[in-house]
Parts: sequence; C-alpha cells; structure tokens
Amino acid sequence: MSGAGNDFILIDKKFNPEIELTPQLIKKFCERRSGIGGDGVIVLSDKNGFAFEMNYFNADGTTGSLCANGARCAVLYGKQSGRLTNETAIFLANQVQYSGKILDDNKIKFFLNSPKKLKFNFKIKAAEQLINASFADTGSPHVVIKIQDVLKDRKNLKSFYTDLNDFPVIQLGREIRYHKDFAPEGTNVNFIDISGDVIKIRSYERGVEDETLSCGTGSVAAALTAFTNYHLQPPVKLFAKSGDELVVDFKIENNKVQELSLTGPAVVTFKGEITI
Repeated sequence: MSGAGNDFILIDKKFNPEIELTPQLIKKFCERRSGIGGDGVIVLSDKNGFAFEMNYFNADGTTGSLCANGARCAVLYGKQSGRLTNETAIFLANQVQYSGKILDDNKIKFFLNSPKKLKFNFKIKAAEQLINASFADTGSPHVVIKIQDVLKDRKNLKSFYTDLNDFPVIQLGREIRYHKDFAPEGTNVNFIDISGDVIKIRSYERGVEDETLSCGTGSVAAALTAFTNYHLQPPVKLFAKSGDELVVDFKIENNKVQELSLTGPAVVTFKGEITI
C-alpha cells in the first residue's frame, strides 16, 4: 500500500495466523531488490472492541512509534477487508487508541493525539553551523528546519538554500538524526520550503535511514511549526516529494493542540505472496 508515496507491506493476520515477524524477516521484506520493498511493515489483526489492531515496524525491524501514513493505509484496508461497519474506524496502533475516517475511495483522514512535546526556535549544531530548528513529537519525534535557515557555505553568510530540490536531505538528515541532543533514540528530520500558504516538504526517516517520498507525522510536525513560527493557518497544505498533497488540520484551545488530523491519499498498489 502507498500513503502519499510512503509505501508499506500490509499483512493481514486473519490469513497469516501463524506468522511471527522477526527484525531479520522485516528487513528481508522491506529490501527493495531482494524482497518486496517498503518503508515499513503493517500487521493488521482483529481486536475485540475495535475495528482492528495495527502493529507497525520500520524497515530496519524497529517499532514503537506512530506511522500516520501507515495508519491511513490501515483504515482503507480495514474498509476493504470488511472490518468497518461505516466510514469511521476506531482502532489500536501499537497499543494506543486512534481513529480514522474514509472521505472517499482513496482519501483518508487520520486523527492524531495531541503532541507529546513541542519546542520551537532553538539552535542545533550541524553542517558546521548553528541552524534554527523546531521539534514536535506527534507520535514520532521530528525536527523541522526551514531550508532558508541553512547555509550552503558556512563562510558565506548570505549563501542560504532557496531550492528544496537541491537540498542535501540525506546528508544533513542523517547527521541530525544521530545528533547527541536526541540520543539515544534519535529523531526524524524534515526540511520545509514555504511559498504563500503551501509547504513543500522532504523527510529523512529513522528506521528507514533514508529519505522517504512522504512522512505523515513529519508533515503534522511541519504544519504545527509553520503555524507557530510563520503564522500559516489551519488547514495547512503540504506537498511531499511524491507530489501528493497532505492536509493537516487542528484547533488551538487553551494553548493546546486539539482535533489534530492528517488527510491524504492511500491506495493498494498490488497484492501478492512471499515465501518465508
């Protein structure tokens, strides 16, 4: 399945009741040349009192954090597999309750819980310079950096980046992902370019250890940063590297983020089987 270019292998435990996923098996599945290929693996199973339960694993076999694009894919599959009685799903993702809604055949809205931590406009040392950054834990930890705050040449104080296509996403993303300020778990890193009321975003994801074509929780972190730092009003539109549009909506009540949601496309790209 693909959620705005973020692609996942979804395994329905109803048809694979004996499956036991090890980190080695997950890595094999997600390897794009010798396996199926994917940014992660979703295991979907039945759960009393809920539409379904999803457990998410990164491509390197690690787990524990939220994948919002993966959750949107799971909601769509929940409908297609007959698990939903209407267009709304209340489900568990890595033992946490969430909900999602099908707006049309391939547009899915996912409701996130309020961010666990927000920190705006602090300095981080990377690429041999001090870079202005913000941080949001939207179910997964994310650093958000505006590309115009990064120097191409640290000796030229006017050499800021202006084109997201030319930005060193993997190089700088990897450096910040392992930064001591976010040890030991590390962080995801998102780079944004704001034009009018639209954000273009590119993301480096831990657990994949590479750039992905889209990142849901990262898009949410970027929208909250853009609202706080640059006064973009919700709903905030973002365009991922895949070219797909994601929309982040929320309300601020008593200085807290409420009714936080991520809307975007989700689709089944193919079905098949693999021999273990």
